[in-house]
Amino acid sequence: MITTHSLGFPRIGAKRELKFALEKYWRGEKSDTELQQTATALRAQHWKHQSALDWQPVGDFSLYDQMLDMAQTLGCLPDRAKLGEASELDAYFRTARGRSVNDKEGVHAGEMTKWLDTNYHYIVPEFSQQTRFSLNANRLLSQLAEAKAGGFNAKPVLIGPVTFLWLGKSKDDSDRLALLPELLAVYEQLLVELKRAGAEWIQIDEPVLGFELDAEWQHALEQSYNRLAAAKTKLLLATYFSELRENLQLACQLPVQGLHIDAVRGRAEVAQVVDWLPEHKVLSLGVVDGRNIWVNDFEQTLAWLTPIYQRLQSRLWLAPSCSLLHVPVDLRSEPELDEELQQWLCFAVQKVAEIATLAKALTEGEAAVGDLLEANRIAVKARKSSTRVNNPEVQQAVAAISADDSKRQSAYTERAALQIEALGLPRFPTTTIGSFPQTTEIRQARRAFKAGDLAVDDYETAMKQEIARCVEEQEQLGLDVLVHGEAERNDMVEYFGEQLSGYAFTRFAWVQSYGSRCVKPPIIYGDVSRPNAMTVAWTSYAATLSDKPMKGMLTGPVTMLNWSFVRDDLPRADVCRQLALAIRAEVLDLEKAEVNVIQIDEPALREGLPLRRSDWQQYLDWAVEAFGISANGVADATQVHTHMCYSEFNDIMPAIAALDADVITIETSRSDMELLDAFDAFDYPNEIGPGVYDIHSPNVPETQAMVKLMQKAAAKVPAERLWVNPDCGLKTRGWTETKLALANMVAAAETLRKVA
Repeated sequence: MITTHSLGFPRIGAKRELKFALEKYWRGEKSDTELQQTATALRAQHWKHQSALDWQPVGDFSLYDQMLDMAQTLGCLPDRAKLGEASELDAYFRTARGRSVNDKEGVHAGEMTKWLDTNYHYIVPEFSQQTRFSLNANRLLSQLAEAKAGGFNAKPVLIGPVTFLWLGKSKDDSDRLALLPELLAVYEQLLVELKRAGAEWIQIDEPVLGFELDAEWQHALEQSYNRLAAAKTKLLLATYFSELRENLQLACQLPVQGLHIDAVRGRAEVAQVVDWLPEHKVLSLGVVDGRNIWVNDFEQTLAWLTPIYQRLQSRLWLAPSCSLLHVPVDLRSEPELDEELQQWLCFAVQKVAEIATLAKALTEGEAAVGDLLEANRIAVKARKSSTRVNNPEVQQAVAAISADDSKRQSAYTERAALQIEALGLPRFPTTTIGSFPQTTEIRQARRAFKAGDLAVDDYETAMKQEIARCVEEQEQLGLDVLVHGEAERNDMVEYFGEQLSGYAFTRFAWVQSYGSRCVKPPIIYGDVSRPNAMTVAWTSYAATLSDKPMKGMLTGPVTMLNWSFVRDDLPRADVCRQLALAIRAEVLDLEKAEVNVIQIDEPALREGLPLRRSDWQQYLDWAVEAFGISANGVADATQVHTHMCYSEFNDIMPAIAALDADVITIETSRSDMELLDAFDAFDYPNEIGPGVYDIHSPNVPETQAMVKLMQKAAAKVPAERLWVNPDCGLKTRGWTETKLALANMVAAAETLRKVA
């Protein structure tokens, strides 16, 4: 009586099989046939994981990114990716990474930015007046055939046409919506092809319905689905990550056969959707959180779902709130987690089971799943009452925060004069974002230490040797502000979380960030505090190895929050203030240790923005406050840096300025310094380091190319306030290419000093 389904599943594999296959392929150690064999095996495994549901998604699997997949399906990859006799895979990876396997020279990689308000990155589709679309349905049709051959009920998943245009970028400032008619013709062909291949239902994702849309974009949705109705396919229109609000009636009225809404974030709208949705349509409710890892409270969920089921009966579908891409694969991979915490957690495989359990409880009665409901009730109750969760001292410290705690003592111009005198830096000072290449030896030493196979003294010796090497390399390269290289760190959030109370950690709970890059978000389950100093010893040691300024490297509270799985029993703003106090204590200890340049990275500041602009200010107010609490207890002569990458800044410039960091470093190489337009238009008052080296590509940038980028920057920002640096940290790169690129970067800075 109830249909169950999933909007998407993690594609990396429980053991990161896709990551390792991709990286071997890129290194030339695996053929494309072997890569595709790994992909085929993973898809079959993932469909099997979801076989308890009535429908399994097809097309959610990607070798790199689902938006890039859609661009290839629609025939609109950039021309630069189609060199010579390029195969589809060559063009695909050139767009994603700037080069394919056999390329001797690279091309400009596609711009990358955050997927809505998540930590997943997508490749931004590129449009111009010359953009043309043509159907390439091979990927979807072959995966649909695979699923059917395996006996699975396949539901193809597509990015909707309006969301595709909304999240793309016009390279010549032309109107993206002018492309809609031709785009819809290709979508219509695609729907017909999928129906012909046996697809009964097709999921078409339009998260753009969660944004504040003007009349033109709302009309684009109406135009699109009136046109696509001609294909006579059953469409399930899927929205997620936000309430629909003023778009709710539009979503209910579009000519599709079903509507999926995020009933976790949009719970308050469910009753209205039930009332408004026409009786010939199905309603899919995302009742299990696809973004977080806590068990569902079955008792509470069934209490509000039961009357809806009684009313809708077979018109009710159940699913996770969104694709499960954003959670780890399987909790069973974590036997080392303590038993109490395990019973509170739920990963992708378990979330599929939760959907099946809820459907069975509704259709067959709660007695049919009585044992499961009782175990769930016990787990939920235990979490609420656990003494591990609440720390009165932390709560009192947060309550005692004052407005002065988030402000610097003096204005930037006064601080800058003191910092110039203290640091003695040249014009166009050079630095890096923090991390240096992490070799196999470094990782092996860390693993052995964690496993208890390497003594503390031996581990510290190995890390100090790598730090010394890193400092020596920077000295030889001629960088101006050095870093210790972060050899001891695994992940920029996990490393700090491991040393804070209120955090828990996994071994294999990987989540895709982009391409083959995976992160293992720590879990904030309780109140957060800092028992001991976390970075002071390593940074202080590095400082003894050089007379140049040594930069302390920390992750900021907003990024710690947004890149963790956060408890759902406390407002996120309160959790962020707890994190801010912990980082503040570390900043003050670094300053006491005479570390006078301190970088507090906040790459996740923008991604935490709600989809709706009208909700932004509330978030930005507490996010900026949290950064200020962490950073602003220092003296004026201490220089505070922050770093942000792969974000659009133009619409949050007041908040960026309110951070009041002395120096901000940002990604600009892929966007050809376009991101600096926002800082120019806003007349940003502090110092800026626009990235000139794209560290997500294996290409080594030429000196002159970096000089040209910085000259573009100097046309927008006064030269005396410019720094020269890479886009991001260098941990994923190799030493050979890193040294070549940084040598060119230092040469670029020297050239600029001569000609500026």
